[in-house]
Amino acid sequence: MSNGLTSVFIEVLALSGSILATTNREKELVIWLAQRDQVCVGIGTVGFDIDEMPWTIDSFEAEKEFMLRTIASAIDGLGWERLNYEPNQEMVRRCLQQFDLMIRAFEKRSVDINNYLEWSEIEEGDDCPTIPYGYPKCEKHGVYLSLFGCILCNNS
Repeated sequence: MSNGLTSVFIEVLALSGSILATTNREKELVIWLAQRDQVCVGIGTVGFDIDEMPWTIDSFEAEKEFMLRTIASAIDGLGWERLNYEPNQEMVRRCLQQFDLMIRAFEKRSVDINNYLEWSEIEEGDDCPTIPYGYPKCEKHGVYLSLFGCILCNNS
C-alpha cells in the first residue's frame, strides 16, 4: 500500500469506528488506529501487523466483531462525507476487503495481551496519555482523538 493509500485507509477506519464505537474497548481500538497518523508519526512508518493491535483475551470475540463491523461500514462509505477529499474508492475498498480477510483469519490464541497493557499504560505525571481521558471526539469530524489530536484535522 502506498503512503497516501495508507493514510486514507486509516482515516476511513477511524471515521467508521468512531461512528460505531459504544464501549470503551471499541473506542480504544479506534484510538489505536488513529494513532497511525503519518503526519505525526512519520510517512511510511505506520504499518502494523494484526497481532500488534491492542487485543484483549477476555473480550477478543467482541473486539474482533467490532473491527469487522467497522471495516464493513468503511467499505460502505460510512463517514466518508467528512473527508476533505475524494478518495479512490475502488482502491480503498480493495484494501479494506483484504484487511477484513486478515481480521477474520486472526485467532484468539495469537493475542499478546502485553501489546494492550504496554499501549494503555498511564505513566505517572503523563499530561498526554496514549488514551485521552474521557474519549474525546473532534468537534468538526466526530473522530476519536488520539494523543496526536484529530487524524483528519492533522491531514488537512
